[in-house]
Amino acid sequence: MTSQSQGIQQLLQAEKRAAERVSEARKRKARRLKQAKEEAQVEIEQYRIEREKEFQTQQRTALGTQGDLSSEIEAKTRRTLQMVQSCHGKNKEVVLRRLLSLVCDVKPELHPNYRCTSN
Repeated sequence: MTSQSQGIQQLLQAEKRAAERVSEARKRKARRLKQAKEEAQVEIEQYRIEREKEFQTQQRTALGTQGDLSSEIEAKTRRTLQMVQSCHGKNKEVVLRRLLSLVCDVKPELHPNYRCTSN
């Protein structure tokens, strides 16, 4: 009987060791999965940061181009406005004198189609 009880004891101990090994293997597997998740999160974050930087660069380039165009258009508009104002200032007096002379200096003449009927 002692050999049977020793055999049972050995079986129980072997079963206990097997259960411990299975438990350790599950723990190692869980640790590996957790580590893999963490590594994946780090990679995802790095990729997201990289893509965000690229997006910011492209956005700055696009908006910078639009900003350059708007400032260029504003400068051209200012130059055109200054040119129109200077031409107006130069020609204002001449135009006013000509209009006044046409209105005020009337020279009475007969119309070329007028026919004289009294002879």
